[in-house]
Amino acid sequence: MKIAFLTRSLRGGGAERQVGVLAAGMSAEGHDVAVIPFYAPATHDDVPAGVRVLPAGKRGRWDVAWFVLRLVCILRRERPEILHSYLPAANLLAALLRAVLPHTRIVWGLRASDMEMGNYDWLSRLNLALEGRLAGAADLIIANAGAVMRDAARRGFPVERIRVIPNGIDVARFAPDPAAGAALRRSCGIADGGFVVGVVGRLDPMKDHETFLQALAALAPRRADLRAIVVGEGSPEWSARLRARAAALGLADRATWLGWRTDMASVYCALDVLCLPSAYGEGFSNVVAEAMACGVPCVVTDVGDAAMLVGDCGRVVPPRDPSALASALEALIALKRDERRDLGARARARIASEYGVARLVARTTAALEAVLRADGARVAAAPD
Repeated sequence: MKIAFLTRSLRGGGAERQVGVLAAGMSAEGHDVAVIPFYAPATHDDVPAGVRVLPAGKRGRWDVAWFVLRLVCILRRERPEILHSYLPAANLLAALLRAVLPHTRIVWGLRASDMEMGNYDWLSRLNLALEGRLAGAADLIIANAGAVMRDAARRGFPVERIRVIPNGIDVARFAPDPAAGAALRRSCGIADGGFVVGVVGRLDPMKDHETFLQALAALAPRRADLRAIVVGEGSPEWSARLRARAAALGLADRATWLGWRTDMASVYCALDVLCLPSAYGEGFSNVVAEAMACGVPCVVTDVGDAAMLVGDCGRVVPPRDPSALASALEALIALKRDERRDLGARARARIASEYGVARLVARTTAALEAVLRADGARVAAAPD
């Protein structure tokens, strides 16, 4: 099978990592795989192993005409059987390119649910609205969570074309490593024995760092050893706003802001608990699954499929509820070290058994091959 993945970038969050993991996995299975990012990879680390990366050379947000022309040239040269796009902008492009790729099947990737678009700019809102209008152009729509599928159905997507395939986690890369975790703690100036809660994700209203900071402030008077590590980037304005809010809550000396990191396994291993405080928008949270694979218990809000993912290996609370979040964090803090370690071991076993990369590759391969078989059947049945 010849497949091209279309994505905005290979540097980013969960969706970008999943493109890389899936592309590398399918390439290892013998498929002809290429990844076409809008923007060139920033570093060699962003390039999936064994996969051809063919950047479309986008130079900026408003570089449209020449970018699309370059993209069309790449696709006509490649002639993929499947064009698998990820996220609204790439999905829209894939739908519009049907006209110049008559023999290529179009597969969309959906990764978010119940977005509150009032928090975003006009172009993001337009992309999401157009995605619903053009969903019929996709031969298959892959949602990474049940919540994403239900949201797509409410937005008018053709339900009969949607299939849920959860993300896959590389449990060899994301594994317990106490030495790496201890080294990262030292680099953050965290004393031995400190209790560390981490939040990982872009600095964005969706991730609701405000609720996390309020919960941390509620716990701080009772836990002198409590520290937070916050990993992720955002707009300069939003980042400054969150740091100012932390200072106003008396957390300036409690929270370490690490920005963008590539050593995510080490970050997870530095944590006692990972917190996902999102208010909306989640599908299948890579961050939660990766932390669990590293043996880290999680406290999550009931957004997307987070509750299903955590199961009985962590705590689930309603979104936008600082008091409930503080109580759940305190419950895990109160556990004995051995109890917390056992909880983390169960979390890792859950990810390894249910959400490994091999299952992602097998499920996706079967879904894409079914699309090609259905297309072949339609051609064979067509009148002469």
